[in-house]
Amino acid sequence: MSSQLFTPIALRGLTLPNRIVISPMCQYSADDGSPTDWHIQHLGMLGHSGAGLVVIEKTNVERSGRITHGCTGLYSDANEAAFARVLAAYRGWTKTPIGIQLGHAGRKASSARPWEGGGSLKPEQDPWQTVAPSAIPFDQSWHMPRALTEGDIDRLVEAYADATRRAARLGLDEVELHCAHGYLLQEFLSPIANKREDRYGGSLENRMRFPLRVAEAVRKAWPADKPMGARISATDWRDDGWTIEDSVVFGRELKDRGCDFICASSGGIVGRLSVPVGPGYQVKLAARLKRDAGVAVRAVGMIVRPQQAEAVLAEGEADMIALARAVLDDPRWGWHAADALGGEAPCPPQYARSRPNLWPGAALRHN
Repeated sequence: MSSQLFTPIALRGLTLPNRIVISPMCQYSADDGSPTDWHIQHLGMLGHSGAGLVVIEKTNVERSGRITHGCTGLYSDANEAAFARVLAAYRGWTKTPIGIQLGHAGRKASSARPWEGGGSLKPEQDPWQTVAPSAIPFDQSWHMPRALTEGDIDRLVEAYADATRRAARLGLDEVELHCAHGYLLQEFLSPIANKREDRYGGSLENRMRFPLRVAEAVRKAWPADKPMGARISATDWRDDGWTIEDSVVFGRELKDRGCDFICASSGGIVGRLSVPVGPGYQVKLAARLKRDAGVAVRAVGMIVRPQQAEAVLAEGEADMIALARAVLDDPRWGWHAADALGGEAPCPPQYARSRPNLWPGAALRHN
């Protein structure tokens, strides 16, 4: 029986050669939003992982939407030119499709890089004013965000559309919205962070209004033959927060607006949560969305072994598998999964001598 992980999948005019997707992973190594030489080597490495698609890290639609001083953006001509340079290097050596995730950090912006301690920037670290649906900080000791006005919301919808147009000019293969992990779009969705009393707060319909406006604007600005999707936090893991039932409704609304897939993550809306982290702990969320929202889904979260990924697809719980740290740990994860499951993964000719058919040492590695 052929491997499900190594069967193609079509998303509009884009056909992925397999179901492995490299998730966006922030690198905190940009210069005022512009990617650097680090991104050339990082994305180049991911492009040779054997995956069917690589997604560029959360890239912000305005300067103040960055998580840290080192986060990427598509809010300026300089950003766009820097991405063009990185993508030229990437495409010179790999045919693996590449997409981008667009987002805004909201009240979790103006933060220190993880290896600098994380948390809100201190006065001497050049912080900036954060924004959110309501003036509620992410956690104790975090900056107090400014509540967005309706005029601000209109401006941000256009910022997403403008970043999408830049992504289209760069020739990227897919675009996805970051509606997860406690960043701005998720802040509007969650009743924990959104206490507004206007048409953007209160009911589920109102809380979805801004993210759905963004989805409409992005779909309109993005080529009709290319896929658009979203990563969502399918649950806040709190009784008073966003639920999987809310996510099903949101997923249907996204699909109606031209969204082609959803990546089902979770959490992130507050700093202290009890999350049942374990192997495949978010897979059931993806399965529920696939079944009840009727949209293609990616499963993500502690999926580490090829056999585990294969089982998720074989059991019909997801359409794609999204990997992050597993690929940082094993940059040839796709090759090794193909070896284990009897599939085929792309390999550059420069590295062909390391494959099992040409290198007896591969058998020793597998053992």
